[in-house]
Amino acid sequence: MPLSRILLDSNAYFRLAQSIRPLLGAPFGKKKYCLFVLKELQIEYDRSPRLKGVFYWVNDPEYKDNRSNVLEVTREEKREIQRAYDCILDYVRNVHPDVSKVDVRCLAYAEQLCIPVVTDDEEMRQAAEEYDIKTLNTLELLKVMLDAKHIDMVKVREIVGYLEYQHDMPRIIKKDYKKIFGEDPPK
Repeated sequence: MPLSRILLDSNAYFRLAQSIRPLLGAPFGKKKYCLFVLKELQIEYDRSPRLKGVFYWVNDPEYKDNRSNVLEVTREEKREIQRAYDCILDYVRNVHPDVSKVDVRCLAYAEQLCIPVVTDDEEMRQAAEEYDIKTLNTLELLKVMLDAKHIDMVKVREIVGYLEYQHDMPRIIKKDYKKIFGEDPPK
């Protein structure tokens, strides 16, 4: 059975990588879900003093090695991804200017490979909707992992509680937690 690939945007990766190890390239569940990030995540990280300050662990060997699990694409797919990237970039410049070029690249990969992208960014989700790109938020991904028995409810609570503690709780998590998991979010 082929892998059911899922692409994480940078923020989803930063929110989950320390809690679920290894996060990337490790198939789980009957559908063989497998998570990936783009190589551009490293470029985005290297250019941002803010990211380096908050996510100081990103270049530790364990995480760097895990990020070597990248999406494999053919030359033809690369050409189509670039075409999609140019098109989506033109759109977001006018409608969603806060969507980064790395996020646009994630959307282009997801669109061309017909895979979902995990993001909590509202503008990125709206741009994805414009191009019929399937998105999941972090909670929805955690629910997929929970249902596949890759993680348990204790881990879900730990992750969400830590996001709350770090003041990194996206609005969508606060709004959807009870609907997805049937309980109030941890404090």
